[in-house]
This record gives sequence, C-alpha cells and structure tokens, in this order.
Amino acid sequence: MLVCVCFVQVMLPQCERARSLSGRPEGPYRAVESADALVTQDFEGVDTLDKLFVHAVKRFSQASCLGTREVLSEEEEKQPNGKIFKKLVLGDYSWMTYEEVSLAVESFGSGLAALGQQPHNTIAIFCETRAEWMITAQACFRRNFPLVTMYATLGEDAVAYGLNQCGATHLITSTELLRTKLKNVLSAVSGLQHIIYAGSDEVCHADYPQSLAMHSMQEVMELGTKPENLSKEYKRPTTSDLAVVMYTSGSTGKPKGVKMQHSNLIAGMAGQCERIPGLGSQDTYIAYLPLAHVLELTAEISCVSYGCRLGYSSPHTLTDQSSKIKSGGKGDCSVLKPTLIAAVPEIMDRICKNVNGKLREMSVIQRTLFKVGYNYKLQKVSQGADSPVCNMMFFKRVNLLLGGCVRLMLSGGAPLSASTQRFMNVCFCPVAVGYGLTETCGAGTISEFSDYSTGRVGAPLICSEIKLRDWPEGGYTSQDKPHPRGEILIGGPNVAMGYYESDGEGENDNFWVDEAGQRWFCTGDVGEVHPDGCLQIVDRKKDLVKLQAGEYVSLGKVEAALKSSPLIDNICVYASSDQNYLISFVVPNQKQLTELAKKNGVEEEWEELCNHIKMEEEVLKVIKEIAVTSKLERFEVPQKICLSSEAWTPETGLVTDAFKLKRKELKNHYIKDIERLYEGAQVVLSYSIH
Repeated sequence: MLVCVCFVQVMLPQCERARSLSGRPEGPYRAVESADALVTQDFEGVDTLDKLFVHAVKRFSQASCLGTREVLSEEEEKQPNGKIFKKLVLGDYSWMTYEEVSLAVESFGSGLAALGQQPHNTIAIFCETRAEWMITAQACFRRNFPLVTMYATLGEDAVAYGLNQCGATHLITSTELLRTKLKNVLSAVSGLQHIIYAGSDEVCHADYPQSLAMHSMQEVMELGTKPENLSKEYKRPTTSDLAVVMYTSGSTGKPKGVKMQHSNLIAGMAGQCERIPGLGSQDTYIAYLPLAHVLELTAEISCVSYGCRLGYSSPHTLTDQSSKIKSGGKGDCSVLKPTLIAAVPEIMDRICKNVNGKLREMSVIQRTLFKVGYNYKLQKVSQGADSPVCNMMFFKRVNLLLGGCVRLMLSGGAPLSASTQRFMNVCFCPVAVGYGLTETCGAGTISEFSDYSTGRVGAPLICSEIKLRDWPEGGYTSQDKPHPRGEILIGGPNVAMGYYESDGEGENDNFWVDEAGQRWFCTGDVGEVHPDGCLQIVDRKKDLVKLQAGEYVSLGKVEAALKSSPLIDNICVYASSDQNYLISFVVPNQKQLTELAKKNGVEEEWEELCNHIKMEEEVLKVIKEIAVTSKLERFEVPQKICLSSEAWTPETGLVTDAFKLKRKELKNHYIKDIERLYEGAQVVLSYSIH
C-alpha cells in the first residue's frame, strides 16, 4: 500500500483524467477511458494467468525471458573499520527464452503433481526473488494449485502461522532460507509433507524432521519429465479459481492471507499496463523487490505478458555501490542496463542521498554548475519538456548508477517525498506514482508519466473506481474546499475475495459487494480528488493520534516531512494520548552525523555517538528547522528524540519488505527509550499504536 503526504509543487495545465459518474463530489470516480465500463482483461479471451503466459510464449517464444547472473566466487573484504564483509564476484546474465521457461514450467508442474500436489489445494512458497520463484508461480497457475506467498523476511512465528493456517502439504523455498529461517520453524508446522528447494548448496536431510521428504527443484523437474508423469492430462484453471493467497507483511499484527482469483489479478494488471507507455519486447525490467509483494508480482507478470526481459537482482547487488558487490565490481544495473524499474521510495531515497553525497564532495564550481543545470531542467520538466543538453552535460554520469538506459520508473509501496520525486524526474527519468493495496491486487491509481506534479497518485485505473466516504471525526468530508476529501473506497473486478480462513471478528468487514454485484474495499486511507480527477493521499486513519490537549496528529505526514533531511535515513514519530508532545526515533545518516559531531567537538565510535546527549540535541535542532520550512504545526514537531545506531531493515523486523514502519514492533523495541523520553510518566502506550 502507498500513502503519499507531500504537497503539490508544480502542475501542468490539467485535462480531465477521471470524472464522477454521479456528478457528486464523493464520486464514484472512473478514468475517462472506462467511464462506461470497467476493463476486466488486457487481451480478449485471455482471462486466467495460465492463458496470459501461454499467450506471451506464442508471441515471443525465442526471445529472452528470465535472466540470472552467475556467482563466480565469494570473497571476504576488510572494511576501513576493521569489519569483514562477504562480497560477491558476479558474471554476466545467462538467459532462458520464453519457450525454455514454458518447458521448465510444464516439467515442474508435472513433478509437483507426481509428488501428490492436487488441484485446488494450496501450495506455499517462501523464497527470495529469483527465476525459480516465477517458474514455480507459472507452474502453479497452469496446474490450478493456489499459490500461498510469504515474505522471505517474515519472522519465524509469522511464517509458522501462515503455513499452519494455509494447510499446504508442499513448500517451495531456497537452500539459504531452509538453512536459516525455516530450520527452527518446520517442527512447529503440521501438515507439511514435501520441501522443494532452489539453489546449489548441499542440504543435509538429517537436520530436518524425518517426516518431511526433501527434494531439490531440479529433482522435481526431472521427475516431471518422466513420460508417465508428463503424459498425464490435467484441467486448466477457470477465471473464478483461486490463484494466489498473499500474506501481508504483518505491519499491524498477524499476517493476513489475501485471496486473489485469476480474474482479480488479470483485471488489476490490465489497468496497470494501460498506464505504462510503450511497454514491449524492447524493454528490460530489473527484478529485485520481494515477489511476495503484490507490486513486484504484478509488475513481473505484466512485463512477461508484453515480451520484456526480466533480469533478477537483489537490493544487495543492485548497483556498483551495493553492499555485496566487491569493490571495483559491477552491480546488476550496470550489467543488465534496464529500461524499466519498480522501486519502493526507500530505494529512491538512497539513490538521491547517494548522488547528493557525491555532489558535496565536488568543488564549489562543479556544484554550482550542477545546480544551474538541475534548476534549468526542473523548469523544463515542469513545462512538460526535456533538456537533452542538460542530460548530456550533467546527468549522463548520474544515470549510469542505474545502467544508463532507464526510461521509466514506477514508485509504490510507501510514501514518496516531493523532493525525491523531483530529483528522480530531473536526474534520471519520468517517475509514476502508484497507489494500491494487496487487497486490490496492487491496482488503484497510477499517475501519468507525463504528470510532473508531486504528491498525487493519479487517476483511477481503467479496471477500478474510487469513492470518498466522509470521516467527520477526522475532519474530512466530500464538501471540503477546495477539493472533496474522505476515506478512500476502491471498487472493481481487481478487488480480492477477502482474507483466507478469516475467523477474526470484523476482519472481512472492509470487503463488500454493492447492489450491482461489484466488489469494494475500504482502504483506511484518506484522500482528496483534484478537479482533473486525480487522487492525492492526505492521511491514514490508523496513523492519526489524538494528543492530551485534543489535537490530532498524522504520524505519516510528520515523518514524510522530516525524512527530507539528508541527516535522517529513517524516522518513526510516536505519540501517547495522555501526553501533550511527540517523540521520535531517528536512524541518522552515518556520514552526516559524523560530520556534525566533528563540528561540535564530539569524537566517538558510532554507537556511542548515537547515545551522546549532545548529538540528540543537535539532531533535534535540525528537526525543528525542517518542521518550520515544512510548515508543521507546533504540536506536530517532536520535542524529544532517540538516535538509533541500528538501521531498520526487513531483517530486523522493524520494517516490512516495502520498508513501511512496523509501529508495534518499534514501540516494543524502544519501550525503555519511550519511558525515558516521557520522563518516566505513566503513558497509555496502546493508544498510540493502531
């Protein structure tokens, strides 16, 4: 899910992109192109995920489809601080054609059936993003095995919960996760019979419960190619069959499995593809986000349906500067040279801060020239034009960070700040911002790539429509001026079928079917609709906290404003309803904080530096300065902070795979600091976590 809370900065002359069918400010709003009827499929008669892949194979059989870089060696590299990091030496990409992938899909699906996997019975995948993940998914779609997906960074309890709830008898994973995350989980999972693993590492079967049959993915494929297995007939799925059960990241508690039929995903991707200009076989997509996230899954399947190449990567090997690339080595972008990238804002923020860090190391003259070029192109971009001269003189070298060929980027999964969006538009390429949820198959809205305004997430996709529901307690109604506002409701064929085996009271209340038979989902996000029909996210109901004096604070809004500082890598704002001020936990940028410390005569190791009272005071000063420039209200400004020497990654369990804050886990992690920052007063901690 994406939540944007930034201000609109530059706007081109607006044409109508969506309109209210009722003529009333609350809507429902539909894209102009689908005002008469919502779109349910991209290609006529292609109404299941199985048919979609077969359609692509027929059109692009000999074209490159899935690519993977060979790991040549793994070496240890000593860092300036004395720590030893493992680094990879990687070769070129090797490719499977569409036809070769289809044959692998057929063999693997046949092998799974030979191992007892039955149609309509769930099968689970807990694996990193890689070619084997997509081959598994396509095999399951073809054989009508509902695929249960879980983030590779979920905690052990969440993994066990998901596997037990879905009741899968077969699990696909990797040797790495089998050796780490799953080792202590499998004994707590009932019903599992077969483990199938991808990867070349040796697996010691004696280390796992004897009741489990262990197979490599290659072994299952070989089993599937045996004539007696390959010749067996099977029934393909229908549009109403369950395709995916996607477990959420669990940012607000136990993960929930969202049930997606083939028709839901087909409709959602039809809407998404309509917003991507020129998508075709000339494109190369770099695949590195978690495939268990609806953004990445639908992006990859959409690209395959149009004949693109998919080159697999990871956040650790994405660029030349990534953590697992050996010094002097080439990151995946440099080798693959992608034309399309989907990214969560955290990745874009890192790129932006990386470039700005290098700029600060340049001479005054170089920085001044870059600034002149940046401001000139920003003006051109805001007018809907480009500047080839600036691209060549100032931004060509910057572009090489992502391979030099990126033509479009799609941002989703979390808020994208206005400053980062402008920076990416100027220095790299047009950026579209998408808004959707797992419950809507990732589809909701996507901004036009030609729309250079910031803070907006575009018009409804041609597969969906949007209503605004008044939320008077929060101060949002459809009668608000200058634009109608309210809680966002998304309707259409892309809306999922609810939560898997949901027995919690009210868990499915946010899904409903209207009198016309259309499915709807209540998002919990608050938006406003602009005159051209485009949506802007302004708040989230669960992020709104009431302070002791009665003021409402939007935690997400404050965080988005403060994260614009190069000194802040991440921030979580916290509020207790029986206190009259905010506090925050801050992950500072190591280079920036170290420089600030030297200016203040503080020289300590990193952990001691973050615990130094003087540095807390200095960072708080910066936060208050940003608050003024961002026009935050007095009560929206944190009055005390805690610096964290530990970065928040999905592996720490403090953020999701999309780098959204897990507020409950962060509260538990920093409970002693909360008590300290509130000076030991009794605080009603549960009220501030939603």
